[in-house]
Amino acid sequence: MKSIEHLIDEMKHYSETLWVNPNKISSEKAMELLQKTHPELPDLEDVMDADQRLRRFAPFFVSAFPESSESNGIIESPLISIPEFQKSVIPFVGGRILGQWFLKADNLLPISGSIKARGGVYEIIKFAETLALNEGILNIEEDYSCFAEEKFKSLFRKYTIVVGSTGNLGLSIGTIGSALGFNVLVHMSHDAKAWKIDLLRSKGVTVVLHDSDYSVAVAEGRKSALSDPYSYFVDDENSYELFVGYAVAALRLKQQMIDQKIIVNADHPLFVYLPCGVGGAPGGIAYAIKLVFGDDAYVFLAEPTHAPCMMLGMATGKHDRISVGDIDIDLKTDADGLAVGRASGFVGQVLTPLIDGIYTISDDKLYFMLYIMHEAESMNLEPSALAGLIGPIKMLYDSEGFGHLAENGLLEKMEKSIHISWATGGSLVPESIMESYIKKGQVLSGTL
Repeated sequence: MKSIEHLIDEMKHYSETLWVNPNKISSEKAMELLQKTHPELPDLEDVMDADQRLRRFAPFFVSAFPESSESNGIIESPLISIPEFQKSVIPFVGGRILGQWFLKADNLLPISGSIKARGGVYEIIKFAETLALNEGILNIEEDYSCFAEEKFKSLFRKYTIVVGSTGNLGLSIGTIGSALGFNVLVHMSHDAKAWKIDLLRSKGVTVVLHDSDYSVAVAEGRKSALSDPYSYFVDDENSYELFVGYAVAALRLKQQMIDQKIIVNADHPLFVYLPCGVGGAPGGIAYAIKLVFGDDAYVFLAEPTHAPCMMLGMATGKHDRISVGDIDIDLKTDADGLAVGRASGFVGQVLTPLIDGIYTISDDKLYFMLYIMHEAESMNLEPSALAGLIGPIKMLYDSEGFGHLAENGLLEKMEKSIHISWATGGSLVPESIMESYIKKGQVLSGTL
């Protein structure tokens, strides 16, 4: 295992690296520990309750977002086998990827086309439901298409939703918030893509741009919300509601795997690879994956080489008390959703006994994988969404990953393994911009 000094040196030189978490313990012991240290964390019943709340809002989703009618208003993404991609990476890595490989296509989630449609949408509908119940204009048993009625919008117009974002969370909050009738104020960092800013403004959302990074955008959002009693701040770093909304994904993933007859047990281990920015979305999903699948699941986070905030925080044990800027990392990455310098301390502490590790990936590799996915499977993802696609390669062809498999008695089980790479966004990227991404990946395919 690498020393902390060696790991930090690799991070400072923007080298792709894999950190294996030495603090992971059995799922049962981890959950017992977390109940003591973080009693506010959701249990399975809480996650099921969140799932039911999302289902109650399905009629409203269908009326407000016609693209969700195909799934009857259920905000869920498909689990897609990617055999052609699996074949296409063989020349790149010099060998095959053992096991079945799937894409969890959150890029196709209705409403905002990214993983943030889970937690972001959930937190706002929970707030809206609470306001409506307190006002006495909602019966929990009625058809929630009523949320499109003027009496609801009239109530919600009194309130302003505030959030800090690099892009996708702001897009999610802005889209659902404006559809319900809330005023929405999104503080965005300099990493945010112009097309995401334009799309938000087209929905009537107020966007405040900051010539600084994500942490400043969140801090400014928090400050502006504190000055207005009718403001509701969505705290990407510490929100329970975001966390439990993201956690719903694990329940639905389990059902999808049952429907597709995908077996997960000790002899058929599950590997999940989650792109990570501040940690909220991957944290909620990773926690619930362990809650649902226990020790049969192995979870890895993926970060850009220029923004390894969760790796730095967890490996040093300093969590949100250290920033990548403290070790002179410049935070320059095209993976805008992952361009975060300081990880959530809450999420880092929760994941410490649960996840197997974290790896980093260069922007060039992100574009290269984007091109391969486009060519092999005709699927288009934004750069940050490709971070999870390098995961199985790291497991089998990186010395640290291979060593982790060997130490855990997994090598002989890899033929029966299941790999799930989480695709976090991409369906809303304008066509001209996506074409430029693909071309860049094509050029890089001849150099890597």
